[in-house]
Amino acid sequence: MLAFRPVLAAALLSSLLSFMTSGHATTPKATLKPFASEAELQALLKGWKGEFERRRSVRAESFAMQSSAAPTSPAAKAAESAADSITNVQHAGVDEGGIVKLHGEHLVILRRGRLFTVELRNLRQVSTVDAYGPDIDPRGAWYDEMLIWQDTVIVIGYSYARGGTEVALFDLSDAGELRYRSTHHLRSNDYYSSRNYASRLIGSKLVFYTPLYLNFLQPDPFAGFPAARRWPGEFKRIAPATRIYRADETLDPLQGVALHSVSICDLAQRELACESTAVLGPAGRVFYVSPGSVFVWAANSSLFRIPLDGGAPSALKVRGTPIDQFSFLEGGDGHLNVLVRSTGRGDGMWFGEFNYGALALLRVALASFSDGRDSAPRESYRSLPSPEGQALQNRFVSDYLVYGAGAGWRRPQAIADARAFAVRYARPEITHEVPLAHGVDRIEALGNDAVLVGSDGRDLHFTSLRLGRVPSAAGRYTRANAAQGETRSHGFFYNAAEGLLGLPIIGPGKAAARQLRRESAAVLFLSNQKLALSEIGALDSRQAGRNDGCRASCVDWYGNSRPLFLKGRIFALMGYEIVEGELRAGRIEELRRADFTPALAFLPR
Repeated sequence: MLAFRPVLAAALLSSLLSFMTSGHATTPKATLKPFASEAELQALLKGWKGEFERRRSVRAESFAMQSSAAPTSPAAKAAESAADSITNVQHAGVDEGGIVKLHGEHLVILRRGRLFTVELRNLRQVSTVDAYGPDIDPRGAWYDEMLIWQDTVIVIGYSYARGGTEVALFDLSDAGELRYRSTHHLRSNDYYSSRNYASRLIGSKLVFYTPLYLNFLQPDPFAGFPAARRWPGEFKRIAPATRIYRADETLDPLQGVALHSVSICDLAQRELACESTAVLGPAGRVFYVSPGSVFVWAANSSLFRIPLDGGAPSALKVRGTPIDQFSFLEGGDGHLNVLVRSTGRGDGMWFGEFNYGALALLRVALASFSDGRDSAPRESYRSLPSPEGQALQNRFVSDYLVYGAGAGWRRPQAIADARAFAVRYARPEITHEVPLAHGVDRIEALGNDAVLVGSDGRDLHFTSLRLGRVPSAAGRYTRANAAQGETRSHGFFYNAAEGLLGLPIIGPGKAAARQLRRESAAVLFLSNQKLALSEIGALDSRQAGRNDGCRASCVDWYGNSRPLFLKGRIFALMGYEIVEGELRAGRIEELRRADFTPALAFLPR
């Protein structure tokens, strides 16, 4: 599993208060129990190790492939105000790690192992630094996402050589100058997901979900437990036995056992300090971060609710597996809603890019979570029809769960019976079908309505979806001979105040996986007027693929192109190019552009 990244590379807080004061019971009726002591935890691990050794002659090879921590594998890999937010997030106030953020009058951009700042006033490049420390060997590391809290830039990556999630901190001045501060590591296995993001920022709290797969071949059973360090110091455990919990279920060490760990680091402290809470469970996972909790779905087994305030986790026995983080919604009515399918392995790596298994909507009261012995009642699952297509997309918008399927990361293709489905998640008695002329590769909110984006194999279509009493297609725009250039949720952005939306595009017939190596050809902008969609133009890329002397993270795992609506202005980020456009007589025209490709002559040896 850890080898997937290099294989593919080669081949191709405000909202929190509403939850707390909504009047609906959300407190679990019981919680999971932690281990009473290190001795109790060690006794369990010793027993599992003995069982594993007795049975490994039969299944040793299979187990090693599924659950080895293998940190020495080859190299593979507070928020801004709503008006000026860059990241298209799932929850307001829960910022997600991305490749571009706003700090005052500067953009901060993460690309191919480097950080750049660009002054917005005239698109002047200000500062460029490596996205890692001067004493760090970047080989075997991937620097994937970035967050900003006050004047601190946080770069999150994964290092096989140094043992897990790598967190580099940089100071950022009002003038846009970057200065390296320190590097920290959280022990983890590869967090990569083709859809999810590794980090969240809620106020000053940096939140990580870090899976740790126990390796019973290691002589030290605690070598894979949550730990942190400031580089180049030694790892220190950040989850004592009394912060490790276990549900009432039998775990088979040969099937893989994971420590589902949630680590919280306080950026308000100059010296980064992290604490972790972990739950033992099966290895498969999908995780979702609401304003108050991290929910972790262990494959077809248990759903863990881990509070962000340090409280004890709770759990429910469940069936099926969600597709990705967008399969979840913790609503303001005291319920959790989850779209699940009967088979699946979670959203680690590219497991979310497939469409198989029967679908159902699970709706449970948050107060029904307990010590893990209770199961979600059968009647809390509502069967749903399955769409045609290779990769399933889903999103909670307004009062509805909307879902459909398309090509995903593959080449665009026609779908004979293309349609989307919409169901009121609080009253799921009726599922509404919406016939389409295209597949569904993206579902995004347009206020209380939605837009469905997908291909018919040749052209790219945007269908607006009115989510009234009976959901229906309200309008459609078709961009001939084009395909979606970004699969990441951050690749789309909607400016509700102006009714403008943007999405990177590429030429027809090209697989979306192209985003790993090439920037998009353009960013397309549309106008939304009462769900009537019309093109206002595109800002094109002119990059000629110059050699940037990349030394680290030379694959754009999180894409590289973004539409940006900032301070009443319109921008398109495409690789190392940023272009500003201006609306004139209802059309977008280029105003200025900047190319910040690193100059080889100035690259350090």
